[in-house]
Amino acid sequence: MNINLLVIAIILFCFCILLLIKIYIMKKTVRDINDSLKYIIKSDTNNLISITSEDRDIKNLAISLNKELKNLRNKQLQYENGNQELKRLITDISHDLRTPLTAINGYAELLEEEQLNEKQKEYTTIINQKVNELRSLTEQLKDLSVGIELDKKLKKETCCINDILEETIASYYNLFRMKNIVPSISICEKKVYKEIDKNMIIRVFENLISNAIKYSDGNCNIMLEESGKISFINKASKLDVTTVKKIFDRYYTLEKMKEYSGLGLSIAKQLVEINGGTITAKYIKNKLVIEILF
Repeated sequence: MNINLLVIAIILFCFCILLLIKIYIMKKTVRDINDSLKYIIKSDTNNLISITSEDRDIKNLAISLNKELKNLRNKQLQYENGNQELKRLITDISHDLRTPLTAINGYAELLEEEQLNEKQKEYTTIINQKVNELRSLTEQLKDLSVGIELDKKLKKETCCINDILEETIASYYNLFRMKNIVPSISICEKKVYKEIDKNMIIRVFENLISNAIKYSDGNCNIMLEESGKISFINKASKLDVTTVKKIFDRYYTLEKMKEYSGLGLSIAKQLVEINGGTITAKYIKNKLVIEILF
């Protein structure tokens, strides 16, 4: 009897050992599959998961994962091809727009050489300004659609934020007047210097001022504090807290204002962050508050 119990005990012991070995091998195989999956996704390789285990369930798992990886690659390839086609189309449109814009600008310059009265001169100035705005927008559209890595074009230098902001605001004088907006401007006397790409920050200020002019309910406050914080504040009753949270989304369109596009603000956010700054938007008492800090 004791011998039988001993034999049974030995058999159970051997069975437990074999079971532990099998569990160890299965866990090691699962870890290998996990590591392979992470590597394949991270490195964007065409490799598939390979295993040495003969366990049927583990093999089926690897087969299913490989099948999904193939589907994922096919969808990614379709997306990239479609995305490239869209980028090419938008780039072509951007190039096509340049020709009529250049022609309009040329005719406006010819008009300036004629004997014009003050009102006509004002109109030609506005035409040139609008042409420049459109040209700038087409460049922005091209940058965004083609996916230019703007950080590679970054040319930082020590710049005075006060001067850049004042010059940009002054360039929008006629547009403010046309919209019957008298901006409230508060720029600190102390010179604020930052290491930035001047052209990029000019584009940021242009986008934010243009946004304030287009969608303001009649007022616009622009402030620069000694800390370097720049604020753009305007009353915007058509906005709400929910929409402001999405205001920097690339293709977000405001439901209440179908002509609105978040493209300019998206570019502004991208350029601010490339220059090491932060940009936030808040909605306080029916006012849109956009703040930049470098």
